[in-house]
Amino acid sequence: MTYEFLLEEDREDGVRVLTLNRPDNLNSWNSQMRREMGQAIGAAAADPELRCLVIAGAGRAFSAGEDVRDMGELADIGTRAFRATARGIHDVFDTVEAMEVPVIAAIDGVAAGGGFELALSCDFRVVSEAGRFVMPEAKVGLIPGSGGCSRLVRYIGLGRAKELVMLGGRLDAQQALLLGLATETCPHGEAVETAVALAGRIGQLAPLAVGMAKLVLNTCTDVDSETGRRLERLGQSVLKTTEDHREGAQAFVEKRPPVWRAR
Repeated sequence: MTYEFLLEEDREDGVRVLTLNRPDNLNSWNSQMRREMGQAIGAAAADPELRCLVIAGAGRAFSAGEDVRDMGELADIGTRAFRATARGIHDVFDTVEAMEVPVIAAIDGVAAGGGFELALSCDFRVVSEAGRFVMPEAKVGLIPGSGGCSRLVRYIGLGRAKELVMLGGRLDAQQALLLGLATETCPHGEAVETAVALAGRIGQLAPLAVGMAKLVLNTCTDVDSETGRRLERLGQSVLKTTEDHREGAQAFVEKRPPVWRAR
């Protein structure tokens, strides 16, 4: 599809780069961009040929989240209508988190507010030396309301999450790496290509196994250990019947690279 505020590029081996494209507004989103994000992410989640999705931002930012100039309009629509509108962007982030394809955020500049929350919904975050994470909501009388509390605390713990959310703090690339929030860092201007290289590493592994691992790992953060082990057994029993498992085992014996078919 052709979008007004998004760019799509399909690379080799099932890798797609989705770029947020409102650079003059730090890739903050308005209602049209929210709709386009929902369409693009939904299409990616349903694409059987997709092996990895990279999300990036055009220009000097990853994303500043919701466009502050539209916040007054959102405040005027009423609490129930606001919650309905908020569910739209929540659905986008939840799909990113739930889709059984790895998603990499390529962050080369600021990821603030909702942009930070979008990055948190991804599986991996490649952060350039110019990258930084900011939670500014308290400065405009709000809290992070699209996963910035619930997902952030899982990644960096309650104490550090409070520093970012309640004190309006920020993290640079090295701090994010030390906290485990960044998967790896890279020079300024190289975030997308570093993310694509990471996607290539993921592409060497069995796609169904990678997707199942994502599903089980995400679920294990919200259930007790015994339920988690049951999910592991269930996932393993499904993968045991796949062509990819048989191909992987045979390739290992024959000391050759496997040919994955996602079947």
